[in-house]
Amino acid sequence: MTAIPTKLEGCFIIEPNVFYDDRGYFMESYNEARFEEQTGQKVHFVQDNQSYSTKGVLRGLHYQTGNHAQAKLVRVLEGEVLDVAVDVRPGSATYGEHVAVLLTAENKKQLFVPRGFAHGFIVLSETASFFYKCDNFYNKESEGGILFNDPELNIDWQLPTENLIISDKDTILPNLKNARPIW
Repeated sequence: MTAIPTKLEGCFIIEPNVFYDDRGYFMESYNEARFEEQTGQKVHFVQDNQSYSTKGVLRGLHYQTGNHAQAKLVRVLEGEVLDVAVDVRPGSATYGEHVAVLLTAENKKQLFVPRGFAHGFIVLSETASFFYKCDNFYNKESEGGILFNDPELNIDWQLPTENLIISDKDTILPNLKNARPIW
C-alpha cells in the first residue's frame, strides 16, 4: 500500500497494491503494521461499519467529540462516492479546510480521516456500498456535525442541491462557526 498525504495534516489517501489475474484480483485492504509505517499514525481499529445508499444520498458532515472522537479508514465496496474530510481541530493551520476524494469500487482508494475531522460523503453512482473502520466506539452523546452546505466550507458536492437526499438530522446541523467543539 501507498499512503499519499493530503493538504490536511494526518489525512491520507491510501492506495492498495492490487494483484490482478484471470480469476479476478487480490488486495490487502488493511495491515496495521504497514499502515503505521506508511502514515506514521498508530491506530487500532475497534469497529467496522457499512452502509448502502442510492444516488444523491449525502451523509454528513459528522464527527465524535472528546474521549469518543474517532479516526476512520473509509472505502467503497460497490459504486462511487465523493468522500470529504474537514479539519475541525482547534488551532490547526488548516482549520476549516477540506479534502474531497473520489472513492470507487474500481480505483479501490481509501481515505484515512484522523480524529478531529468531520466526515461525509455523497453517492455519485446509482448505488454504493460504503465501508469504514473506526478506532473508537460510537457514542450518541458525543455526536457533532456541520451543515453540508456551509458557505464557509464551500464544498462542491458535484450534484445539484435539489437532487440531494439528506436526513432530517443532517439538514439542521450548524455551520462550522456554531458547531459543537471537537474536544
